Amino acid sequence: MNLKRVVVTGLGALTPIGNNIEEYWDGLVHGKSGCAPITYFDTENFKTKFACEVKNYNPTDYFERKEARKLDKFAQYAIVSSEEAIKDAAIDLEKVDKFRVGVIWGAGIGGLETFQEEVIGYAKGSGTPRFNPFFIPKMIADIAPGHISIRNGFMGPNYTTVSACASSANSMIDALNYIRLGHCDIIVTGGSEAAVTIAGMGGFNAMHALSTRNESPETASRPFDATRDGFVLGEGGGALILEEYEHAKARGAKIYAEVVGGGMSSDAYHMTAPHPDGIGVERVMLNCLRDAGVKPEQVDAINTHGTSTPLGDVAELKAITKVFGDHAPNMNINSTKSMTGHLLGAAGAIESIASILAMQHGMIPPTINHTTVDENIDSRLNLTLNKAQKRDITYAMSNTFGFGGHNACVLFKKLDE
Repeated sequence: MNLKRVVVTGLGALTPIGNNIEEYWDGLVHGKSGCAPITYFDTENFKTKFACEVKNYNPTDYFERKEARKLDKFAQYAIVSSEEAIKDAAIDLEKVDKFRVGVIWGAGIGGLETFQEEVIGYAKGSGTPRFNPFFIPKMIADIAPGHISIRNGFMGPNYTTVSACASSANSMIDALNYIRLGHCDIIVTGGSEAAVTIAGMGGFNAMHALSTRNESPETASRPFDATRDGFVLGEGGGALILEEYEHAKARGAKIYAEVVGGGMSSDAYHMTAPHPDGIGVERVMLNCLRDAGVKPEQVDAINTHGTSTPLGDVAELKAITKVFGDHAPNMNINSTKSMTGHLLGAAGAIESIASILAMQHGMIPPTINHTTVDENIDSRLNLTLNKAQKRDITYAMSNTFGFGGHNACVLFKKLDE
């Protein structure tokens, strides 16, 4: 079957280090940490007192007050980032065939704050169920693409992928395949998350998953460092406009990159821990390369899942060494989570955007906060430590993995023409 080519024609981001694409890239290339003490609630009784919150965000800058009250923050982040991407892609909403424009969005949790507030409110009440009529529509994970499609009239495929931290990478792979097969011309894809809440922090603390470096939060996210002690929770949203290549060319669209492959696999090992030898991670990268028809030695850069956990970082780098062999030391490997923290279901989207921007600018963002070598990590690997590095990039890979053993990998290519 002759598959159609798919390109990226629009980008949007709302992140802990920048509230739009320009700010996000500036934060990435300058190694800006988005981590700081939590401002949303009192953390006195919490083991972890910091996170990567979105800064200087006021819902009424984007929504009418009445509308904002009907939207959980994860849905707000989805709408804001997707609107930037749609505008960036210069899509003429009057001319496009809206039956062939879809929205496929990723969210690992969805409206956690809404759920938390309603349950706490009930517990404090008289015992009579007095829930907000918007409780369910605000909370459900699929409401984000619903709002994006309603606002723009997009009537193609519309749903949410939920695979924990791999959610938005899975949404991009689904979008890629819908367009490849000729079912759509354009798909708005990406992901959003807003889990910096009492429930989110408490739950991840109970799992011992989060860093507790309270004395120095800005350095807490330290992928590949021997002193790493867990991930840093982040929030925000990232959006990409995926479009069929000929459709994009016909309307004179700006093209950022081509999406040439997507891979998926499962660890089939443990609810939250990766396989120590990275077997599932190895397989997902091989699946992605096979799907793209690209050889390992052609890949220039990998934005790793790299969450700053003791087990996960080592397993991923072991897998990279196995897949890429003698070529592994020639690549730039980095983790932008060192700056943004871990955006859970939105991670794949904002990290793919980072890979695309790195390709555009010929610059690999750094893995910040590295001070101590981990003897369990192959010393030959170029982990792009602490400072951005110039690099001509033809192929860039983005890895994203989720609790439950979900692995997703996306490969981007600089367009030849």
